[in-house]
Amino acid sequence: MIVFCAVSAQNIELRGRVTERSSGEPLPSAVVKINSPALSTVTDNQGYYTLKLKQSGVYQVSASYIGYAEKTVKVEIKQSQTLDFKLENNVQLDEVVITSTAPDEKVKSITMGVERLSALEIKQMPALMGEVDLLKAIQLLPGVQATSEGGSGFSVRGGSPDQNLILIDNTTVYNASHLMGFFSVFNNDVLSGLDLYKGDFPVRYGGRLSSLLDVRTKDSQPEKTSAVGGIGLISSRLTMEGPIGEKTSWLVGGRRSYADLFLKLSSNESLRNSAVYFYDMNGKMTHRFSNRDIIDFNGYYGLDNFNSEIGVFRYGNAAASMTWKHTYKDNLLSRISLNYSRYDYSLESALEGMEATWKSSITDYQFRADMTHQISDLWNLTYGATSMFHVFEPGHALMPEVVDYKIANTGSFEHGLYLSNEQKFSDVFSVKYGVRMSMFQNIGKATVYTYQNGTPVDSVTHAAGKIYNTYVALEPRAGFVWRLGESSSIKGNYVHNVQFMQLANNSASGTPLDLWFPASPNIKPQTVDMFSVGYFRNFQDNMYETSFETYYKNNRNLIDFAEHANLMLNKYLEGEVRMGNGRAYGAELMVRKTKGTLNGFVNYTLSRSERTVPDVNNGKTYLSPFDKTHSINAVANYELSKRITLSAIWVYATGNPTTYPSGRFEIEGNYYPLYSGRNEFRRPDYHRLDLSFTYIPRLNPSRKWSGEWNLSLYNVYNKKNPWMITLSEDHDTGLPYSEMIYLFGIVPSISYNFKF
Repeated sequence: MIVFCAVSAQNIELRGRVTERSSGEPLPSAVVKINSPALSTVTDNQGYYTLKLKQSGVYQVSASYIGYAEKTVKVEIKQSQTLDFKLENNVQLDEVVITSTAPDEKVKSITMGVERLSALEIKQMPALMGEVDLLKAIQLLPGVQATSEGGSGFSVRGGSPDQNLILIDNTTVYNASHLMGFFSVFNNDVLSGLDLYKGDFPVRYGGRLSSLLDVRTKDSQPEKTSAVGGIGLISSRLTMEGPIGEKTSWLVGGRRSYADLFLKLSSNESLRNSAVYFYDMNGKMTHRFSNRDIIDFNGYYGLDNFNSEIGVFRYGNAAASMTWKHTYKDNLLSRISLNYSRYDYSLESALEGMEATWKSSITDYQFRADMTHQISDLWNLTYGATSMFHVFEPGHALMPEVVDYKIANTGSFEHGLYLSNEQKFSDVFSVKYGVRMSMFQNIGKATVYTYQNGTPVDSVTHAAGKIYNTYVALEPRAGFVWRLGESSSIKGNYVHNVQFMQLANNSASGTPLDLWFPASPNIKPQTVDMFSVGYFRNFQDNMYETSFETYYKNNRNLIDFAEHANLMLNKYLEGEVRMGNGRAYGAELMVRKTKGTLNGFVNYTLSRSERTVPDVNNGKTYLSPFDKTHSINAVANYELSKRITLSAIWVYATGNPTTYPSGRFEIEGNYYPLYSGRNEFRRPDYHRLDLSFTYIPRLNPSRKWSGEWNLSLYNVYNKKNPWMITLSEDHDTGLPYSEMIYLFGIVPSISYNFKF
């Protein structure tokens, strides 16, 4: 029997977090309820919950999660307070999969165009060369396309890769690839999951047109030290985490490839003296001052090194953040952070005794203050401010006593203020709306050139510290969800996004030598207006999720470059820029099976992406390099037994647009090609099949050490997909011909993953 002692009519909040006892991992979508009066809620993707009570008293509060023993406590509540739950795994049940969303979130949530993957879902997919890759996993989602064979670059709904904002723990990652794009910088063992927003990303973020990839490291409260890792053909990894006392936890993870070690076995002396490797490290420390105050320190550093007798090429990322999360009494949550990010690369050579170096970098310093204020069903506010300082180092080439050429460093500020609200008018209809005000400022010292037909004709030099150019933009966003029943809904959305930075790159595949450059008096900010609408329906108690989304994107001030543009070490780079408009539109169909021994998804994307730039292609509209008319992805996981799991991936995509010669002409016996209009041809269609076999030698929960073997086959039927197509001329006949270069045939790999 539960006794209530009402003191006064008031609003009292019971809040807290539900986690797994052994690992400290949050349990999203766990149910927290009070039997009398009947109140219940589910936790968010970080395990937090809030219940609103109308009076003080003694309550029985319970927390439950599938596969875990339910926990019930009796507590006297006189005022707003915190109550955390740590649930024990019920080992008599099958293995529990912790997901980051509620089973029917796709139907109920207002947000659309969002894809979520957990670290476990990524781990189950077949791996290239034994290395599980987050970015290759998202390339399997509807509306997302790989920019090159085997690469980690991606295009979202026809946008370019630099239109994607990639974050790890709230900090920007400018180049998310290792080994020239074959692997990503994200170590799956340190991650809890990811959210990919395809245009409709939260109003607290700005600065990109196409997508937000929000990657999160583990946010756990482990009770004991544990480790997880793996040994593969080209790399190995190890991640450890544990507690320091009752309030502090830590996590450290690292990876290192060792392809260079096999070069030492070569009979070729040049190869023996070469090195090709990457490594990265993640670190995190969390301290809980109280139930209301948590501070996180996050860090990442990664480096790629290519060393041969002709020189050394290095590139890498560094990221760090400090975040203070505070819970206020009136259900007001704050998240204040300081973030640092840097991407740099360098080339060093010593040919014929002449030493030469070339360096370039981009560095960010950012302050963020994000607030969440849930007042009622009609007022669920988010608001805040951001301020960032960018430092661009375009390039510095040095050859002692011969050349010392440096493109002047530039700086800029990027600020943002935002406010949004989510209103629930009824159980069937909700809306969200908001606006972000963005400001971008160029700051001296800088020389700004005036161009005529791409040629500099005049210049103005601005003093150091002087703000000489400012852009202000409003970015409104709005959306709705209309529930047609318990298992289906219709959603609509509109966003206006602005982007102030872009890559100097005229290749679809991208390289580590890509150069970021800002908006300026000559380069206007890029903008997009995107409209989308979709139908969502779940079947058989949320076992099957289906969705159909359509979208239309209208771009302004889109960036392209002149034919044969010189983009590297060019202080007149802005003279190579050509600006125009573009549009992209398409439809995405997704079917996912979430439960059972057989699970996975199939999706199909129909899309079009095109551009019209006055000074490119004679002003005629042409296809974007990222246009792919048809795309199909199928992923299946089958649990043959508790010790054996089979996985398969099949992908198909229309070939990328490209430009080929359509004829040739002769001058004094020499032949020269006549090229078609830009992107009038296509490469051959792309398709491949990957298979994966996972075997667990022993199933014994009482053992401290557990391991599994994973065998993967990439491109099972050995499809020779084009990576590059070159044009040559037959020396005997003088006739031109084309040659296709491909990277991968069938690629087997094996890895051993362990946990203790």
